Amino acid sequence: MHDLHHATRHLDLEAAGSRVAYREAGPADAPVVLLLHGFPASSAMYRGLIPHLADRYHVLAPDLVGFGRSDAPPVQEFAYTFDHLTDVVEAFLERLGVDRFAVVVQDYGAPVAWRLFLRRPERVSAVVSQNGNAYEEGFVDAFWEPLWRWAAARDAEGEAALRRTFSTEAVRWQYVHGVPDPAVVDPDTWTRDAALLARPGVAEAQLALYADYPRNRELYPVLHEAFRAHPVPLLAVWGRDDEIFGPDGARAFTRDLPGARVELLDGGHFLLESHLPQVAGLVRDFLAGALPR
Repeated sequence: MHDLHHATRHLDLEAAGSRVAYREAGPADAPVVLLLHGFPASSAMYRGLIPHLADRYHVLAPDLVGFGRSDAPPVQEFAYTFDHLTDVVEAFLERLGVDRFAVVVQDYGAPVAWRLFLRRPERVSAVVSQNGNAYEEGFVDAFWEPLWRWAAARDAEGEAALRRTFSTEAVRWQYVHGVPDPAVVDPDTWTRDAALLARPGVAEAQLALYADYPRNRELYPVLHEAFRAHPVPLLAVWGRDDEIFGPDGARAFTRDLPGARVELLDGGHFLLESHLPQVAGLVRDFLAGALPR
């Protein structure tokens, strides 16, 4: 059994004009593993995984701007685009003197990581994608169609439908759908996320990111080219019953990264809530092979 005695520290720093809250654990001189969370979560989604990595790695898990305990400025003061979120993460890494890292992503964490990779592929040593999409095949139409439609039309009816995705009920669905026994998912997860979404101005920030999301899709062909030009070790560990990003999104990585490892588990979108021991084991095994000790 690996040592789980490395305490997680909860810190914050100033990066590119925003206060970024983050979790940190493990030896400062070990290889860095950067954990990037999804919507509507925060670094809290990695609270269980961090202790499984901290005996071997220097683990850093920031809250993206607009999420968790990081700043959530109003849309008039901060451009909520995935490019801008990436700028802040880059500045965060620079502040901490991190030049090379493996990255673990889920959902929104993926488009941020893909931009980091496209900007400087040599600094990304390995990728773990847990339901973090990079291919058209990953999109489940029933979930995404309202977003594509509204992003193109920006109509009031479409906006009202998307605002409903910020409700406690909709956030709970993200956590429990596709999970064989929903009772294993801690209700604190969706309660916390829904409360953070309900803060003044946060819904508008999230709508701005919805509006920007099609640009992630446009980036895919460029990303696939980069994967072929700079083959990076990649593990796709996926909840096969995710109704946001389906399992074909995991399988698709092998098209451009033939060495990619694909593991489909019997779960949904937030796999760490229902399958933590399995995911932690797969991630540890993969990183041990991908990163030089």
